[in-house]
Amino acid sequence: MSYRVGDVILVLRRAADITQEELAARLGITQAALSRYENDLREPDDEMLEKLGEALGVTAEFLRHEFQMHGAIAADAHMRRQKTTKPSDWKRVEARLNTMRMHSSYLLERVPLQLQNHVIQVDPDEHNPDQAAAMLRAAWRMPIGPVRNLIRWVESAGVIVIEEDFGTHRIDGMSQWAGEHAVIILNGALPTDRKRLTVAHELGHLVLHTQYMDPDVEDQANQFAAEFLMPGHVIGPQLTNLTLGKLSDLKAEWAVSMQAIFERAYRMGKVTPDERQRFYRQMNSRGWKTREPGNELLPPETPELAPSVGQRLDQSGLTRREIQILIGARDGHPTPFDAPRRALRAV
Repeated sequence: MSYRVGDVILVLRRAADITQEELAARLGITQAALSRYENDLREPDDEMLEKLGEALGVTAEFLRHEFQMHGAIAADAHMRRQKTTKPSDWKRVEARLNTMRMHSSYLLERVPLQLQNHVIQVDPDEHNPDQAAAMLRAAWRMPIGPVRNLIRWVESAGVIVIEEDFGTHRIDGMSQWAGEHAVIILNGALPTDRKRLTVAHELGHLVLHTQYMDPDVEDQANQFAAEFLMPGHVIGPQLTNLTLGKLSDLKAEWAVSMQAIFERAYRMGKVTPDERQRFYRQMNSRGWKTREPGNELLPPETPELAPSVGQRLDQSGLTRREIQILIGARDGHPTPFDAPRRALRAV
């Protein structure tokens, strides 16, 4: 689908958490005039595009660009969130995701990536989530057993993974395609075990739900994540006599939460409903339901693809201004593609 300046203004304004009234005041125009711009009822002239870009942190050329996207940029993101999430929170985070999608699409049209892997598309009516996960692991030629550095694997398929402070603990992550590449935005406050499950969950959406929608999309993404991170034929024999001590050991081995491991056992018929209830009573009594022990022992995973693109541009001899033009951002407005700042050395 094609998206023009009105959609872009709307998304950028929501991402900046600015009301129409506030942005109109900064621009020196009426709210009604801004509304006409956002609804593509009136085309901003060059002077107004410059003002809009300055207010929203992007270049005028970025605003003029006609984005080609899978799905909408003003909505339609895959999302892992709690049912009690405030609509204002998920709309704001969704707008941040869509802003990153636009910047990614804008840059990667000009600086293509050389990919080692690709995200396959699977029809959930033809293959269940377990089969889809196994197909993706086979396509990526992944080793049998635990997934080491999940984010690195996902980035090898050109998925831009971005960590941000969502300002709420009720949203774990979101994903959607950006041109030929997908973007996953993660809540940076997540512990490593939950972060990995969220990335695998969003990867499930990208594999199963880009072209094919189903009423059970969330459950399917959860099933995909479980099989992708914990293949049943490998972990199955380990899912017996699941004491808290054994679950702690399995957590260290598989780098997923004790709860995710126990749920895997339950779904595979390895534990009974009564044992499941007893497990959660134990977790609650220790205060582990919301924050498990052992996360500090899991290797941290940090997105590297986006900043590595910026670093490549920085090392190519381009000026910072030239790089900002490629990204579509104004100086002083950080993006995930910014190269890491060079540290000063004492001499």
